Amino acid sequence: MSNQDRYSHGHHESVLRSHRWRTVQNSAAFLLPHLTPDMDVLDVGCGPGNITIDLARVVSLGRVTGIDLSPDVIEIARETQLESEVTNVNFDVGDVYGLTFSDNSFDVVYAHQVLQHLSNPVVALTEMRRVLRDDGLLAVRDSDYGAFTWSPDSPILDRWMEIYQALTRKNHMDANAGRHLHAWVRRAGFTSLEVATSNWTFYRPEERVWWGQLWADRVRESEFARQSLEYGLTSQQELAAIAGAFLSWAEDEDGFFNLVNTDVLARR
Repeated sequence: MSNQDRYSHGHHESVLRSHRWRTVQNSAAFLLPHLTPDMDVLDVGCGPGNITIDLARVVSLGRVTGIDLSPDVIEIARETQLESEVTNVNFDVGDVYGLTFSDNSFDVVYAHQVLQHLSNPVVALTEMRRVLRDDGLLAVRDSDYGAFTWSPDSPILDRWMEIYQALTRKNHMDANAGRHLHAWVRRAGFTSLEVATSNWTFYRPEERVWWGQLWADRVRESEFARQSLEYGLTSQQELAAIAGAFLSWAEDEDGFFNLVNTDVLARR
Protein backbone atom coordinates (compact mmCIF):
# COMPACT_ATOMS: atom_id res chain seq x y z
CA MET A 1 0.00 0.00 0.00
CA SER A 2 0.90 3.66 -0.18
CA ASN A 3 -0.14 6.69 1.81
CA GLN A 4 -2.31 7.54 -1.20
CA ASP A 5 -4.52 4.53 -0.36
CA ARG A 6 -6.78 4.21 2.66
CA TYR A 7 -6.71 0.80 4.32
CA SER A 8 -10.31 -0.24 4.89
CA HIS A 9 -9.38 -2.59 7.75
CA GLY A 10 -6.72 -0.67 9.63
CA HIS A 11 -4.50 -2.27 12.24
CA HIS A 12 -6.83 -2.68 15.19
CA GLU A 13 -6.01 -5.67 17.39
CA SER A 14 -8.93 -7.61 15.90
CA VAL A 15 -7.39 -7.22 12.43
CA LEU A 16 -3.91 -8.24 13.60
CA ARG A 17 -5.51 -11.22 15.37
CA SER A 18 -6.56 -12.60 11.99
CA HIS A 19 -3.20 -11.76 10.41
CA ARG A 20 -1.32 -13.61 13.17
CA TRP A 21 -3.42 -16.70 12.45
CA ARG A 22 -2.00 -16.94 8.94
CA THR A 23 0.79 -19.39 8.18
CA VAL A 24 2.65 -20.52 5.11
CA GLN A 25 0.47 -23.64 5.09
CA ASN A 26 -2.91 -21.91 5.22
CA SER A 27 -1.94 -18.89 3.12
CA ALA A 28 0.90 -19.86 0.77
CA ALA A 29 0.54 -23.58 0.13
CA PHE A 30 0.31 -22.86 -3.62
CA LEU A 31 3.81 -21.37 -3.50
CA LEU A 32 5.57 -24.01 -1.39
CA PRO A 33 6.29 -26.56 -4.17
CA HIS A 34 8.18 -23.87 -6.12
CA LEU A 35 10.54 -22.82 -3.34
CA THR A 36 14.13 -24.02 -2.97
CA PRO A 37 16.38 -23.41 0.05
CA ASP A 38 18.66 -20.86 -1.64
CA MET A 39 16.00 -18.39 -2.87
CA ASP A 40 15.70 -14.70 -2.03
CA VAL A 41 12.07 -13.79 -1.31
CA LEU A 42 10.21 -10.50 -0.90
CA ASP A 43 6.96 -10.53 1.09
CA VAL A 44 4.96 -7.41 0.19
CA GLY A 45 2.44 -6.26 2.81
CA CYS A 46 3.86 -8.64 5.38
CA GLY A 47 1.81 -7.43 8.35
CA PRO A 48 2.99 -8.91 11.67
CA GLY A 49 5.36 -11.24 9.83
CA ASN A 50 4.05 -14.72 10.61
CA ILE A 51 4.02 -15.91 7.00
CA THR A 52 7.31 -14.13 6.29
CA ILE A 53 9.08 -16.00 9.06
CA ASP A 54 7.58 -19.29 7.89
CA LEU A 55 8.92 -18.57 4.39
CA ALA A 56 12.38 -17.92 5.85
CA ARG A 57 12.33 -21.35 7.45
CA VAL A 58 11.65 -22.89 4.02
CA VAL A 59 14.37 -20.92 2.18
CA SER A 60 16.87 -21.54 4.96
CA LEU A 61 19.92 -20.80 2.78
CA GLY A 62 18.37 -17.73 1.19
CA ARG A 63 16.99 -14.46 2.49
CA VAL A 64 13.45 -13.18 3.09
CA THR A 65 12.52 -9.51 3.32
CA GLY A 66 9.13 -8.39 4.59
CA ILE A 67 7.81 -4.88 3.96
CA ASP A 68 4.70 -3.09 5.16
CA LEU A 69 3.58 0.53 5.04
CA SER A 70 2.86 0.66 8.79
CA PRO A 71 5.88 1.31 11.06
CA ASP A 72 3.93 0.00 14.05
CA VAL A 73 3.22 -3.30 12.32
CA ILE A 74 6.85 -3.62 11.25
CA GLU A 75 7.88 -3.27 14.89
CA ILE A 76 5.51 -6.11 15.78
CA ALA A 77 7.05 -8.22 12.99
CA ARG A 78 10.55 -7.55 14.31
CA GLU A 79 9.48 -8.61 17.80
CA THR A 80 7.95 -11.78 16.35
CA GLN A 81 11.21 -12.50 14.55
CA LEU A 82 13.24 -12.19 17.76
CA GLU A 83 10.90 -14.63 19.49
CA SER A 84 11.16 -17.06 16.57
CA GLU A 85 15.00 -16.97 16.47
CA VAL A 86 14.86 -17.13 12.67
CA THR A 87 17.81 -15.08 11.41
CA ASN A 88 17.53 -15.06 7.59
CA VAL A 89 14.66 -12.56 7.55
CA ASN A 90 14.41 -8.80 7.95
CA PHE A 91 11.53 -6.33 8.07
CA ASP A 92 11.36 -2.77 6.78
CA VAL A 93 8.78 -0.07 6.15
CA GLY A 94 8.08 0.01 2.42
CA ASP A 95 5.69 1.31 -0.23
CA VAL A 96 4.55 -1.20 -2.84
CA TYR A 97 4.21 1.57 -5.42
CA GLY A 98 7.87 2.54 -5.00
CA LEU A 99 9.98 -0.38 -3.85
CA THR A 100 13.45 0.68 -2.75
CA PHE A 101 15.15 -2.44 -4.14
CA SER A 102 17.22 -2.58 -7.31
CA ASP A 103 16.00 -4.30 -10.46
CA ASN A 104 16.40 -8.10 -10.45
CA SER A 105 16.78 -8.39 -6.66
CA PHE A 106 14.55 -11.37 -5.82
CA ASP A 107 13.76 -14.89 -6.99
CA VAL A 108 10.21 -14.70 -5.61
CA VAL A 109 7.81 -11.88 -4.78
CA TYR A 110 4.85 -12.88 -2.64
CA ALA A 111 1.82 -10.74 -1.75
CA HIS A 112 -1.04 -12.06 0.35
CA GLN A 113 -4.37 -10.17 0.58
CA VAL A 114 -2.66 -6.95 -0.55
CA LEU A 115 -3.95 -6.06 -4.01
CA GLN A 116 -7.58 -5.86 -2.87
CA HIS A 117 -6.54 -2.88 -0.74
CA LEU A 118 -4.86 -0.93 -3.55
CA SER A 119 -6.36 1.68 -5.84
CA ASN A 120 -3.77 0.84 -8.54
CA PRO A 121 -3.03 -2.90 -8.32
CA VAL A 122 -1.50 -3.11 -11.81
CA VAL A 123 0.99 -0.36 -10.96
CA ALA A 124 1.98 -2.26 -7.81
CA LEU A 125 2.34 -5.51 -9.74
CA THR A 126 4.52 -3.77 -12.33
CA GLU A 127 6.82 -2.64 -9.54
CA MET A 128 6.93 -6.20 -8.16
CA ARG A 129 7.90 -7.41 -11.62
CA ARG A 130 10.75 -4.88 -11.78
CA VAL A 131 12.47 -6.29 -8.68
CA LEU A 132 12.16 -9.91 -9.82
CA ARG A 133 15.08 -11.66 -11.48
CA ASP A 134 14.76 -13.09 -14.97
CA ASP A 135 12.28 -15.98 -14.83
CA GLY A 136 11.50 -14.96 -11.24
CA LEU A 137 8.22 -16.06 -9.70
CA LEU A 138 5.30 -13.89 -8.61
CA ALA A 139 2.89 -15.45 -6.10
CA VAL A 140 -0.22 -13.44 -5.22
CA ARG A 141 -3.34 -14.42 -3.34
CA ASP A 142 -6.47 -12.36 -2.81
CA SER A 143 -9.95 -13.03 -1.53
CA ASP A 144 -13.23 -12.42 -3.32
CA TYR A 145 -15.74 -11.04 -0.83
CA GLY A 146 -18.56 -11.32 -3.34
CA ALA A 147 -18.02 -15.09 -3.41
CA PHE A 148 -18.16 -15.56 0.37
CA THR A 149 -20.97 -17.80 1.59
CA TRP A 150 -22.41 -18.47 5.01
CA SER A 151 -25.20 -20.39 6.65
CA PRO A 152 -27.72 -20.00 8.17
CA ASP A 153 -28.94 -17.16 5.97
CA SER A 154 -28.83 -13.81 7.72
CA PRO A 155 -30.20 -10.52 6.35
CA ILE A 156 -28.02 -8.71 8.90
CA LEU A 157 -24.85 -10.38 7.61
CA ASP A 158 -26.04 -9.63 4.07
CA ARG A 159 -26.12 -6.00 5.16
CA TRP A 160 -22.55 -6.31 6.54
CA MET A 161 -21.43 -7.39 3.09
CA GLU A 162 -23.27 -4.50 1.43
CA ILE A 163 -21.54 -2.03 3.74
CA TYR A 164 -18.12 -3.57 3.19
CA GLN A 165 -18.52 -3.50 -0.59
CA ALA A 166 -19.62 0.14 -0.44
CA LEU A 167 -16.72 1.06 1.83
CA THR A 168 -14.10 -0.41 -0.48
CA ARG A 169 -15.68 1.38 -3.45
CA LYS A 170 -15.45 4.64 -1.51
CA ASN A 171 -11.74 3.91 -1.00
CA HIS A 172 -11.32 3.15 -4.74
CA MET A 173 -10.53 -0.51 -4.08
CA ASP A 174 -12.11 -3.81 -5.06
CA ALA A 175 -13.41 -6.19 -2.40
CA ASN A 176 -13.86 -8.82 -5.14
CA ALA A 177 -10.21 -8.69 -6.17
CA GLY A 178 -9.86 -12.46 -6.45
CA ARG A 179 -11.88 -12.66 -9.66
CA HIS A 180 -9.75 -9.94 -11.29
CA LEU A 181 -6.35 -11.08 -10.02
CA HIS A 182 -5.22 -12.98 -13.11
CA ALA A 183 -6.15 -10.07 -15.39
CA TRP A 184 -4.21 -7.59 -13.26
CA VAL A 185 -1.15 -9.86 -13.28
CA ARG A 186 -1.29 -10.23 -17.05
CA ARG A 187 -1.63 -6.47 -17.55
CA ALA A 188 1.50 -5.95 -15.47
CA GLY A 189 3.50 -7.92 -18.03
CA PHE A 190 3.71 -11.34 -16.44
CA THR A 191 3.46 -14.57 -18.42
CA SER A 192 2.91 -18.30 -17.84
CA LEU A 193 0.10 -17.77 -15.37
CA GLU A 194 -1.19 -20.56 -13.16
CA VAL A 195 -4.56 -19.71 -11.60
CA ALA A 196 -6.40 -21.66 -8.90
CA THR A 197 -8.74 -21.09 -5.99
CA SER A 198 -8.55 -22.14 -2.36
CA ASN A 199 -10.82 -21.67 0.62
CA TRP A 200 -10.77 -20.86 4.30
CA THR A 201 -13.73 -22.64 5.86
CA PHE A 202 -14.99 -22.18 9.41
CA TYR A 203 -17.56 -24.58 10.81
CA ARG A 204 -16.12 -26.34 13.87
CA PRO A 205 -17.23 -24.85 17.21
CA GLU A 206 -13.82 -23.38 18.04
CA GLU A 207 -13.47 -21.99 14.51
CA ARG A 208 -16.88 -20.35 14.67
CA VAL A 209 -16.11 -18.75 18.01
CA TRP A 210 -12.80 -17.39 16.76
CA TRP A 211 -14.15 -16.06 13.46
CA GLY A 212 -17.40 -14.70 14.88
CA GLN A 213 -15.73 -12.89 17.79
CA LEU A 214 -13.05 -11.53 15.50
CA TRP A 215 -15.55 -9.96 13.13
CA ALA A 216 -17.80 -8.77 15.93
CA ASP A 217 -14.82 -6.83 17.28
CA ARG A 218 -13.89 -5.53 13.83
CA VAL A 219 -17.43 -4.36 13.15
CA ARG A 220 -17.47 -2.40 16.41
CA GLU A 221 -13.90 -1.13 16.74
CA SER A 222 -11.72 -1.32 13.61
CA GLU A 223 -11.27 1.06 10.68
CA PHE A 224 -14.18 -0.76 9.03
CA ALA A 225 -16.45 0.75 11.68
CA ARG A 226 -14.84 4.18 11.77
CA GLN A 227 -14.72 4.67 8.01
CA SER A 228 -18.21 3.27 7.43
CA LEU A 229 -19.59 5.76 9.92
CA GLU A 230 -17.54 8.59 8.45
CA TYR A 231 -18.88 7.89 4.95
CA GLY A 232 -22.45 7.69 6.23
CA LEU A 233 -22.84 4.07 5.15
CA THR A 234 -24.25 2.84 8.45
CA SER A 235 -25.02 3.77 12.06
CA GLN A 236 -23.71 2.73 15.46
CA GLN A 237 -26.99 0.92 16.06
CA GLU A 238 -26.67 -1.07 12.84
CA LEU A 239 -23.02 -1.94 13.56
CA ALA A 240 -24.04 -3.24 16.98
CA ALA A 241 -26.69 -5.42 15.32
CA ILE A 242 -24.13 -6.79 12.84
CA ALA A 243 -21.70 -7.58 15.65
CA GLY A 244 -24.50 -9.40 17.45
CA ALA A 245 -25.30 -11.35 14.29
CA PHE A 246 -21.72 -12.59 14.06
CA LEU A 247 -21.81 -13.71 17.70
CA SER A 248 -25.14 -15.48 17.17
CA TRP A 249 -23.76 -17.18 14.08
CA ALA A 250 -20.77 -18.38 16.12
CA GLU A 251 -23.10 -20.04 18.64
CA ASP A 252 -25.17 -21.85 16.00
CA GLU A 253 -24.12 -25.49 15.63
CA ASP A 254 -25.18 -25.28 11.98
CA GLY A 255 -22.97 -22.24 11.38
CA PHE A 256 -20.77 -22.36 8.26
CA PHE A 257 -18.61 -19.66 6.66
CA ASN A 258 -16.55 -20.07 3.50
CA LEU A 259 -14.01 -17.54 2.19
CA VAL A 260 -12.87 -17.91 -1.43
CA ASN A 261 -9.32 -16.97 -2.40
CA THR A 262 -7.69 -16.82 -5.85
CA ASP A 263 -4.05 -17.94 -6.08
CA VAL A 264 -1.92 -16.80 -9.02
CA LEU A 265 1.61 -17.85 -9.93
CA ALA A 266 3.35 -16.10 -12.83
CA ARG A 267 6.81 -15.71 -14.32
CA ARG A 268 8.62 -12.49 -15.07
